[in-house]
Amino acid sequence: MTVEAVSAGAILFRDTRGQREYLLLKSRPGDWEFPKGGVEGEEELQQTAIREVKEEAGIEDFRLIDGFRKEYDYVFEANGRTIHKTVHLFIARSFEASAELSNEHRDLQWRDYEQAINTITQDGPRDIFEQAHDYLDQLAAENGESSDGKYLA
Repeated sequence: MTVEAVSAGAILFRDTRGQREYLLLKSRPGDWEFPKGGVEGEEELQQTAIREVKEEAGIEDFRLIDGFRKEYDYVFEANGRTIHKTVHLFIARSFEASAELSNEHRDLQWRDYEQAINTITQDGPRDIFEQAHDYLDQLAAENGESSDGKYLA
């Protein structure tokens, strides 16, 4: 019997000197990922994503970006059970310069797009990350900014 599990998280970014950087967390098995975790109780997906950013990255001052939610899924074995997990990812902008490593992860790094896309090891999160980056570029262009955060002439 397959157990269904649902998680939510956020692709967290910050602007540093006009450059967009993304937060990646190194999990215990060694994959680089975004802050995410299981839905608790009656939480909405966005509430879970917000809680997980706070718990896993120690960031309090951030906001979710409207209009973006993507999902991927995978199957794994745990304690003799097959688990089908669906992960919902949002985009969030951090207004804090640093993050704190939680006990759930081995390392954390802020990386620019090229570094991040080459660090993410799993296809589902990598595909969604590409879509999120393009979405942020599109929003920046609509607001008269270039993708590096500078205003267009």
